[in-house]
Amino acid sequence: MSTARSDGLAASINATLSDLLEQEPGLLLLGEDIGRLGGVFRVTRGLQERFGKERVRDTLLAESSIIGQAVGMAMSGLVPVCEIQFDGFSYPAVNQLVTQAARIGVRWNGQVSPSLVVRVPTGGGFRGVEHHSESNEALFARVPGISVACPSTGEDADQILRYAVTLGAPVVMYEPIRLYWRKAGPPRDPAPATSPTAARIARRGTDLTVVTYGAITHEVLRAAHELSPDVDVEVVDLRWVAPLDMDTILRSLSRTGRLLIVHEGSRDLGVGAEIAASVVERDVGSLRGPVRRLAPDRRVYPPADFEQQYLIGVQEIKNEVLVMTG
Repeated sequence: MSTARSDGLAASINATLSDLLEQEPGLLLLGEDIGRLGGVFRVTRGLQERFGKERVRDTLLAESSIIGQAVGMAMSGLVPVCEIQFDGFSYPAVNQLVTQAARIGVRWNGQVSPSLVVRVPTGGGFRGVEHHSESNEALFARVPGISVACPSTGEDADQILRYAVTLGAPVVMYEPIRLYWRKAGPPRDPAPATSPTAARIARRGTDLTVVTYGAITHEVLRAAHELSPDVDVEVVDLRWVAPLDMDTILRSLSRTGRLLIVHEGSRDLGVGAEIAASVVERDVGSLRGPVRRLAPDRRVYPPADFEQQYLIGVQEIKNEVLVMTG
């Protein structure tokens, strides 16, 4: 039974983890300060007190050790759910994720199917210091054997976590930091996604399709509502960037004929580039104009005082839509 809540991403994830710990005896949490402190964003607050130090484990300040432990636990039949404090801290764990976790199933000829989840707070908009506001989801999305999810709501985070712990393969779930405490966003189409890894049509429209994911989905939806009724924008919230639900994107494109991709990670060699290439390969005939991408330039995330010059805002999205439909 879903325990997703509407009072912020952090509360929703906490409720889901609590429910999973209750239901699955082999599931455990591990990460830096997740027990005593409840994590740097308090997402796991109260879980160690309820389930004990063996099920909610504080680890060393060593990301490679966290994932290394999790790989061994998963191979032993446990279901570890790890927390990396910020996505900029995930790089020391790349070796364990890419050369170990992603390859175990193939290396063992399918004889083992270890479930392993890595939760990563991501993105900017909260005045973080260096290494605290990055969006590196494309790094893991291109690695065979790793699935990558980017929820924009507590409901989707709930569904993703429940699916991830049963997948039998590693999943990295990026959690937008600026959504942890946001209680409501622009209205969305209530229709659910067609499968656990499918994209969701967050807003129905006829003039242009905007594909997005994560925190910036809220800015896209706000821009779409402000442009209505002059421009009728359809918004596709990917939810997952690996696997990438191109079928939902192409169905939307067949209705609108125009495609804009918006994401917070840098523009070059990103998720948007993959989507644009796939559209050209599979259904270029549906396009009534060029595919466009709206994302930050390829540069280091700036200091807090300058992050608004880096992030994509509502007005920039509106301007891009008007250029494409004008």
